[in-house]
Amino acid sequence: MLAVDLGVFNRKAHEVGMKEALVWSIVWTVVALLFNAVVFLDAGRERGLEFFTAYVIERALSFDNLFVFVMIFSWFGISRRFHHRALFWGVVGALVTRAVFIAAGAALIQRFEWILYIFGVILVYSGWKMLREKSVEVHPDRNIVIRAARKLFPVSAEEEGGKFFLVRNGGGLMLTPLFLVLVTIETTDIVFAVDSIPAVFGVTHDPFVAFTSNIFAILGLRASYFLLENVLRTFKYLSHGLSLVLIFIGVKMLAADVVTVPIGLSLGIVMFILAVAIAASVFSGRRERSRRAAGADVNSNDT
Repeated sequence: MLAVDLGVFNRKAHEVGMKEALVWSIVWTVVALLFNAVVFLDAGRERGLEFFTAYVIERALSFDNLFVFVMIFSWFGISRRFHHRALFWGVVGALVTRAVFIAAGAALIQRFEWILYIFGVILVYSGWKMLREKSVEVHPDRNIVIRAARKLFPVSAEEEGGKFFLVRNGGGLMLTPLFLVLVTIETTDIVFAVDSIPAVFGVTHDPFVAFTSNIFAILGLRASYFLLENVLRTFKYLSHGLSLVLIFIGVKMLAADVVTVPIGLSLGIVMFILAVAIAASVFSGRRERSRRAAGADVNSNDT
């Protein structure tokens, strides 16, 4: 699917419009749900619900991460027509890093079951930290990998037609700003994985379900980016909802020996929290628009 996406539909760099982004977002979601149906039929209701719950959590977390991606592209001043290319290879890199993280997590859980308590603490702390943060700032200039790359190689000032690097006449390698964007996205995804991987293991201990739910959420990330790039800030309470989801999953892991929460109930709680966060965001946005409209009418009448 990724090969068809880049090799057939997006061979030429172009700005992805709302219509195209909507179509691809629907395609990736349908593909994920079809795979979920296969899991239901092949592995049973419990595994099917685990996949769906993990997929919903990962997809919601990826929405919040889009704020960071928007700021990264803005910080480097990358043209919108090259965003898809950077995000595509960012997804390919994420497939590898998530596989490594999940394989390591599954091995640790199998050998040291108490590691789940550490995962639970990480989630509760991450959720509490996210709940208290008022805004997210991006500082690629402080990224250790970016600073090392700039010291080792010269960096071109131009985008160079969407290339990641150039070979100069003398045979030396020159990096482009788009390559630095890709490195920033990849290193940022590793930070995201510190939250998302423990969250998945809070839902399922099956490495297959953990990996595939993660991957299908990531596959829809690029389409979601272009679809929500202009409207994502409307959901200002989404991060609050996500922080509560992380805290809930963390507490669930910490209390597993005392209270067993059925996967169906976990899914219902996660969906309820996210629905309330989105509804509160929409309601708040409407109130703000009404307030601005009322203020504009008053100013007009005064004039």
